[in-house]
Amino acid sequence: MCFSLGTRPVPDATGLELTAQELREADPGSILATDYHRDRATLIADPAHVQPVLEHLHAKGYTFLASLHGCDYYPEEPRLGVLYELLDMYNVDRITVKARLYSGTPRIASVVGLFPGADFPEREVYDMFGVVFDGHPDLRRILMPEDYQGFPQRRDFPTGGEPVLFTYNEENSYGKWQ
Repeated sequence: MCFSLGTRPVPDATGLELTAQELREADPGSILATDYHRDRATLIADPAHVQPVLEHLHAKGYTFLASLHGCDYYPEEPRLGVLYELLDMYNVDRITVKARLYSGTPRIASVVGLFPGADFPEREVYDMFGVVFDGHPDLRRILMPEDYQGFPQRRDFPTGGEPVLFTYNEENSYGKWQ
């Protein structure tokens, strides 16, 4: 455990580096970097090694997946991010694992086998960002219609839509209502 009374329950910077080193020794190339910012401990993992990293952290006591979500770092590449927020409920410790994916073919291994609660969050990330989770038992759209084109949470997704009909623009939009 890396905290004392009066501090936040996350690994401190030293604890984060020790955890990263332990993961690098267990699986070389798995951890690309660490980030300790505003009392948040983040491991930046290679997407090809995310599942072994999460399995190792699960064995260390981080058994609760508090959140799995996606984000878009447009215009940077790798552009898409998948973040796993893990919690050690015994030691009241939390850590984030982040994997960055290229937007051309965003694929990452599913963790539903390790964290069954990841089922619907993975489907949501697939639906909103287009990240394919290999090995997911039922990967299909969850919020948008099955025939919907595009991924609405990506930053390059066109905003706008159908014009709203008001009395001042009804003749220009759809024609005068009868």
